[in-house]
Amino acid sequence: MPTTQPKTEPKTQPRTPPGITTVEHNGIAPIPVAEQTSRPRDLFRLAFGGANTFATIILGTLPIAYGLGFWAAAAATVTGVLAGACVLAPMGLFGPVTRTNNAVSSGAHFGVVGRCVGSFLSLLTAITFFAISVWVSGDAVAGAAQRLFGVDGGAVLRGVAYGVIAVATLVVCIYGYRFMLLINRIAVSLGTIIMLLGVFAYGGKFDPSFAGTGEYALGTFWPTWILAALTVMANPISFGAFLGDWSRYIPATHSRRSLLAAPFLAQVATLLPFGFGIATATLVTDAGDYIAGLTAISPLWYAIPLIVVALIGGLSTGTTALYGTGLDFSSIFVRLSRVQATLLIGSLSVVFIFVGNFALDMVSSINAFATLIVLCTSPWMVIMMIGYLVRRGYYDPVDLQVFNEGRRGGRYWFTRGVNWRAMAAWLPATTLGLLTANTPMIAGPLREIAGGVDISLPVTLLTAAVAYPVLLRVFPEPAEVHGPAQPAFA
Repeated sequence: MPTTQPKTEPKTQPRTPPGITTVEHNGIAPIPVAEQTSRPRDLFRLAFGGANTFATIILGTLPIAYGLGFWAAAAATVTGVLAGACVLAPMGLFGPVTRTNNAVSSGAHFGVVGRCVGSFLSLLTAITFFAISVWVSGDAVAGAAQRLFGVDGGAVLRGVAYGVIAVATLVVCIYGYRFMLLINRIAVSLGTIIMLLGVFAYGGKFDPSFAGTGEYALGTFWPTWILAALTVMANPISFGAFLGDWSRYIPATHSRRSLLAAPFLAQVATLLPFGFGIATATLVTDAGDYIAGLTAISPLWYAIPLIVVALIGGLSTGTTALYGTGLDFSSIFVRLSRVQATLLIGSLSVVFIFVGNFALDMVSSINAFATLIVLCTSPWMVIMMIGYLVRRGYYDPVDLQVFNEGRRGGRYWFTRGVNWRAMAAWLPATTLGLLTANTPMIAGPLREIAGGVDISLPVTLLTAAVAYPVLLRVFPEPAEVHGPAQPAFA
């Protein structure tokens, strides 16, 4: 194994945590212990605030757009949220120990170079959900303005709204973690109150017996129901690469139970915006054009609250998605600072927003990206969880930074910086998932293997959950990665 510098953590002078309006100085290097001042409830606020938005509402409307009735859509949504929350929850355990984000932490299992897989997944998720947040927020602002003032600004007004929200999101991301925390505190409170007011705005029109259009997206009921559950599941899964961005500010002295509970309960709480989306989608004429339909049926007194939800929610979702990717991208391209990397990724995302909305079918694009997020990220998360159990939660924060610092070697170097065991589990799991996928945009050649029912998620999860432990058993990892204790299940 190549040699590296002595494994001693760089000494840093204790610093007072920066103020809310101070640009964050921390990158992906380990957070100084003195700055680990957050609590699991802050993790809950960020995870819930990032999802208590119009972007989640839009995902909630898709089961209705796929042709399901209200109760079928609600059942698919609850199933997707709970299943995704169970997969997501353990991803909050890494940050307090490694004091860095989850993509860098994954270097303990994929290798310090192989952890670029996590960076790619973070980039895919960030662009998708940043685009969703800006798109739906901009459309909601444009629709509400038309409802209030009777002015149809068309593509110009929407374009201006997209630009304003995108710039505001970038500003929040540049200021960093503590400013994000403030925005999410506001988003959680205002978003919750305004969505609850929707009971008075739309309650008299809502009919829970809504049976759907009967024109199922995949032809029959069960394949379409599975598609709806997988689409919803993309929301909690999307946070997997980002939980470490926030949990790294939490001291490792907090119990694992509280670190597991915070993201799980945050996703359970998202049943509020999901429910808002499902219920109101049954009221609009065309669920595929939900935002225009919603503003058309909204009472005038509710138009302004809709704008508030759109703006604050767009900031909340956009920042939680974009912040972590800018943070991680700067560790791969070391010449870029966190701020520069954030601006670059944000600019690329804005291009995707305009192209996707004005040149492509945005709903179909979201469906395709949501499928990719679930099928690529969930096996990565499974491998991380199994690795955490095998290592008994032991990680070396210094050796995780080898690649970022331009060094070689260390306990996580494996073979040229890549742990082929994890790669040999992730690649087949993802491939099999894509081969068996059955969605309108991504249909694999094995999609009919279960009679048209999409079994891509259980296939990808099961493949990763079986292949990785078998590979660890047959080809044991170097002893030094396990620290002072023997590997679990040895």
